[in-house]
Amino acid sequence: MARPLSKVAPEWWDYTTLDGKILEAAARLTPDDLLGLSREGFEVRIFDTLEEFYCAEALEYIHTWQQATADNPVGICGPIGPTAQLPLVARIVNDLNIDLRHAHFWGMDEWVENGVPVPTDHPLSFAKADMELCFDRIRAELRMPAENIHFPTDLEAFSQSFDQFHCLVIQGGQGEVKHWAFNDPPRRAGDYVDAPPSPEEYRQLATRVTDLHPMTIIQNARTSGGGYVPQVPLCAATVGPVETWKTDTVSIWHPGYHDNPFGIRLTALMISQQIPDSSVPMSLLADHPNVRFSYYRDGIGTVEAEMH
Repeated sequence: MARPLSKVAPEWWDYTTLDGKILEAAARLTPDDLLGLSREGFEVRIFDTLEEFYCAEALEYIHTWQQATADNPVGICGPIGPTAQLPLVARIVNDLNIDLRHAHFWGMDEWVENGVPVPTDHPLSFAKADMELCFDRIRAELRMPAENIHFPTDLEAFSQSFDQFHCLVIQGGQGEVKHWAFNDPPRRAGDYVDAPPSPEEYRQLATRVTDLHPMTIIQNARTSGGGYVPQVPLCAATVGPVETWKTDTVSIWHPGYHDNPFGIRLTALMISQQIPDSSVPMSLLADHPNVRFSYYRDGIGTVEAEMH
């Protein structure tokens, strides 16, 4: 039986093309049900306060960087979205006098215009946000060398750096189209008219420039640009599944405002029950050996009809 067209963007794949039984099961999940989805290789955590949530997210950077030595140069790959953890990272580094000379950081994605990553003077530049919110706030004598901060401006060099240095954690949020980084669902075209790529095929994607699903463009206009859609690029450079599977842990943080109550349930269900489908890219993490979802309790919300 043919899969339905997307209700959002008929020329694309996305979660609205899934079997309705999966969607209905996700909608019924309570916070306690989410905790019950934990299994070997997939951990679900819930934080009761937003302060605790962002402090724990910042500490992932700290715990990772504290393991870095000259003989063991390790690091973390981090997002823009959420961002509230970034100033906390800088404050903790400064207050604890943590020497970052052997630590590494990967910025997981960047906007692309006219075929090249946007410069740091672009209002939506992710590299600019990382530097202003975190690295420029770290005292100069503690800050990691510039060459230890990797952004996907040179795609080949960025991808190769995951073999040169050990990325212990990929940290991220979840977009409304259920992506990590900008691993969006593909267009419904060519070989993928009747079905999206298989999980095995999608996982062969490495760092690349990719077209963005319309939901991603709308979301980023809402969360980062006051809804000003014309400002949001249509493409982005992104870390791929290839690099993601070279990391020890994938850590996804759900404060409740990047994706919605339904979405943050759906991906947990699909990962827990091992239902990978590339129309829901986050669900492919069902096959990663160590995935962690962290929720802010008040951000979990409910999936109910509610008029505003």
